[in-house]
Amino acid sequence: MYGRKVVLPAAALIALIVSAAPPAWATESPGVVDRPVRTTGCGKMPPVPAGESVTRTVVSGGISRTYLLHVPDTYRARQATPVVLSFHGRTRTSEYQQELTQMDRLNALVAYPQGTIGTDGEPSFQGAPYSSGVDDVLFTSDLLTQLQRQLCVDPARIYVSGKSNGGGFAGVLACRLSGRIAASAQVSGAFYPQGGACEPSRPVPLINFHGTADTTIPYGGDAAKGLPAIPAWLAGWAARNRCAAAPRTTTPVATVTRYLWQRCAAAVEHYRIEGLGHDWPSTTPNPDSDTPSVIDATPIIWKFFLRHRLPSRH
Repeated sequence: MYGRKVVLPAAALIALIVSAAPPAWATESPGVVDRPVRTTGCGKMPPVPAGESVTRTVVSGGISRTYLLHVPDTYRARQATPVVLSFHGRTRTSEYQQELTQMDRLNALVAYPQGTIGTDGEPSFQGAPYSSGVDDVLFTSDLLTQLQRQLCVDPARIYVSGKSNGGGFAGVLACRLSGRIAASAQVSGAFYPQGGACEPSRPVPLINFHGTADTTIPYGGDAAKGLPAIPAWLAGWAARNRCAAAPRTTTPVATVTRYLWQRCAAAVEHYRIEGLGHDWPSTTPNPDSDTPSVIDATPIIWKFFLRHRLPSRH
């Protein structure tokens, strides 16, 4: 299913993230770029062979950051290709997220960024009380710039997604990088107040999945941790995306309710899954759970992404 990949043990990977210094020739990025960027990588030899996954590095904020990059078998050096970023949850790794989501099956360039060690000694991303304080929005911007210099990226089809803390960060990116990403997907998202104010420069299409039996990030929220109820968080995005009516609900399969807000400037879609815990929904066992769910989140996310492009003007 996957091509050949270079995999570092978790301990070695974490040590690399926190201690690696940038090479002497590296220069600092100009900062977060929250606007479309012209791709200059078309026609170049890809840094990763088609069909393979390799750990890559990018200098951001003065340190060398890593991400696992998968180039699809269908990649052509002169054909503009979508990019999907998939962010892991707290304590997890790029490799775990790759196995969990199966996003290598998509006809897209897929990057699985690696978080930095937080205050609890575990890898995570910006926007949580245990995050390291590293600027992961800058990291994401720098990573995208590198991909656009090395590969034939379609700048109108750059998407972000994530699970748990990574899902919360995908929400942060919808707030902070809305001028560069086309859409955002969150699974079991952890939307802590440490994510900061949300003031996107444009309405951003969002798709969200959450289980009612999630005890890690409860569907009804956790006031002690500052976690909002999922319906309240979605209502905030419905307001930002200027939705003019309440959501319409359907039942695609038993125990799943799909909410689709109406007359919005950008789509807001939510899947409420009865009885699902803190898991990535999949109809086959995955690293999160040996018990299959009733829907597969990854293909639903991909279909949603394919319906949305970054507007040329906003």
